[in-house]
Amino acid sequence: MKLKLVLVCLAAAISLLLLGCSQKVPVEVSCDDFYNQQHITRQVEVAAGDSLTVTLCSNPTTGFQWAESATVSDQSVLQQTDHKFTAPEANGTVGAPEKEVWTFKALKKGTSTVSMEYSRPWEGGEKGEWTFSLTVVVK
Repeated sequence: MKLKLVLVCLAAAISLLLLGCSQKVPVEVSCDDFYNQQHITRQVEVAAGDSLTVTLCSNPTTGFQWAESATVSDQSVLQQTDHKFTAPEANGTVGAPEKEVWTFKALKKGTSTVSMEYSRPWEGGEKGEWTFSLTVVVK
């Protein structure tokens, strides 16, 4: 009976340890990066179970915006779980750029591509002013 209890406790401890091992992997692209190169491609490796955050420069006062949902080529490998705006630092500058952050969960081994486009969304508005493509290899 004691052996059974020890094995159950050991299995629970290992499970908690493995859950605690997942990481948040950050990818960030600044406004300066986009000013220097309008179409950016990157690659990142993550482990299954990890979270991935993609932070991109954004300035909605210009009329441009990133899409709420990223295009994910294989959603069985990588799934978007969140998207949020972060306000610019409180420096009093009107129209200062902010950041948008997307969070993804690596579900299983494989490769998936995340694609995003910074556009003016209305009819006749500029499309693809900036693009970002991220190849995610899940190990």
